[in-house]
Amino acid sequence: MSNIPQVGQPAPAFSTPDQNENLVSLDDFSGQWIVLYFYPKDDTPGCTTEAQDFTALHSEFSQLGAKILGVSLDSAKSHCKFINKHNLSITLLSDPEHQLADSYGAWQLKKFMGKEYMGVVRSTFLISPDKIIAYTWPNVKAKGHAQAVFTKLSELANN
Repeated sequence: MSNIPQVGQPAPAFSTPDQNENLVSLDDFSGQWIVLYFYPKDDTPGCTTEAQDFTALHSEFSQLGAKILGVSLDSAKSHCKFINKHNLSITLLSDPEHQLADSYGAWQLKKFMGKEYMGVVRSTFLISPDKIIAYTWPNVKAKGHAQAVFTKLSELANN
């Protein structure tokens, strides 16, 4: 039972701390594209790959007027360690109560080795400069994902 925002709907508003404990809100990015991606945990293999791939394309995203925001349940302190360890240039948001993940339908029932539990499902939302959901990627595989997002943003931003 997930309430994943659909393309064409307004992006759910948010206000949550980043890795430096500064409050970051949807309204901070008026007139900019936002890549809002949810990932399960700092410094795990898939999440590291995804963050490094987004970092590698950071300047290309910036040239299209896009801001990359990664979201997990990890603390700001954990995000700082993750950023420093892997030299990441993206902003990471801390969502310990999973309110942001809930509002984007990324907090879901997961299965692992026969056990069911609630957790963050890797998913990405492309939000247009007028705060509308422009594209969604539910259940993402980390490898190659940043490039797929960049390709879609290039299509949409240049229309």
